Amino acid sequence: MTVVEDSTVRDNGVEETPATPRTEAEPPDLPRRIGGPTRSGVLSLTGAAASGLCTAVLLFGRLAPFSGELGFTVTAYLVFLLVYGVLTGLEEDGQAVRDRVMTVVLWSAATLLFVALALVVGFTAWRGREALPHGNFFTQDMQAAGPLDPLTNGGIAHAMLGTLTMITIALVITVPLGLACAVYLNQIPGRFSRFVRTIVEAMTALPSIVAGLMVYATWILGLGMQKSGLAAGFAISVMMLPIVIRAADVVLRLVPGTLTEAAEALGAPRWRTVWHVVLPTARSGLATAVILGTARGIGETSPVLLTAGFTASLNADPTEGPMVSLPLAVFNFVKSPQPTMIARGFGAAAVLMALVLVLFAIARFIGGRGPGHQSKRQARRAARASRRDVRRYAELHAPGLRLFETGESNSPEGAGNCATSHEAPAPDNEGDD
Repeated sequence: MTVVEDSTVRDNGVEETPATPRTEAEPPDLPRRIGGPTRSGVLSLTGAAASGLCTAVLLFGRLAPFSGELGFTVTAYLVFLLVYGVLTGLEEDGQAVRDRVMTVVLWSAATLLFVALALVVGFTAWRGREALPHGNFFTQDMQAAGPLDPLTNGGIAHAMLGTLTMITIALVITVPLGLACAVYLNQIPGRFSRFVRTIVEAMTALPSIVAGLMVYATWILGLGMQKSGLAAGFAISVMMLPIVIRAADVVLRLVPGTLTEAAEALGAPRWRTVWHVVLPTARSGLATAVILGTARGIGETSPVLLTAGFTASLNADPTEGPMVSLPLAVFNFVKSPQPTMIARGFGAAAVLMALVLVLFAIARFIGGRGPGHQSKRQARRAARASRRDVRRYAELHAPGLRLFETGESNSPEGAGNCATSHEAPAPDNEGDD
């Protein structure tokens, strides 16, 4: 801190120093910037990337007898991380170095996954570009079309209808059972709930062919039913159920216990607390659980082949006759050596991805926003409900308050007001008289 003495000059030319010194203002404390790109960070990234690339080129082309694209990429990336950590350590402490290096690793992993997903989607759409522009591809089945027929004949209408039918049956079975089981595991702890949780965790690793064999042995061989879309829906629900239960159980555990304690302190029973507090709070997470289960079940092929069979014609009855799904149709089309059938297979795969995207969007719309975040429509609906509750509470408590005020007042005016406000006297007052 620097002390500055101000001096003043009088009229006679004598310089006078004030008794109270004035301190120079210190610069304010500025917080350290945590996120966002900086000049040194960009230079460190660029230099580390160049160092990793040059080191890999030297090792795989000059100094060492290494070869292979995968080894070249891994070596360059490891050297890049090492050099970046060293360059960052010249300016930051150890905690900041670890944070920067882990940030780069996470961004690299996210970029790699996004690139892989884009390649899969783009390759599928590109290979199916020959079949997708034809309108008959979405409105016709393959009953009158063969492998040598052009793309203007035949389509995947039977597979689209079969997929929608099977996944609808599976969702009707899985959603109530999965959510009810998750609520039971969350609200009623004990030995049996731990046993059920163990069984559910073991079922998540169940091979899909085993689920198909179980439904085939019980429904088709044991009960004598025929192969149908209903049996395939049962098999798909067996695959979806443990995924939905586990994901929903994790989401329900995240609901704050203070909410349930507050509801029970107000006198609400357990079922009302679960229905009006726990489930609405975890609604977005429960929608995510349903999405994960749907993603597991909609791409199954072997259970559908065992329980629903295969057909090239359109069948809208899920209880009778074979039915085919989009994954099974893709498998059947792609294994053909004919280019037109392969194009139909990739087109069916692109339609399957679009169908999954639409189902996910519907589930996300139903799930709504997270807890504490309301849309404008939800806020207006909550405000209307609050106003109705206020009016209802006022109607319930207003007569008691007027009766209490009438009993306290002994003046004739109060009695006259009471007689005026109430058309009939209260029965208790008549008894007292």
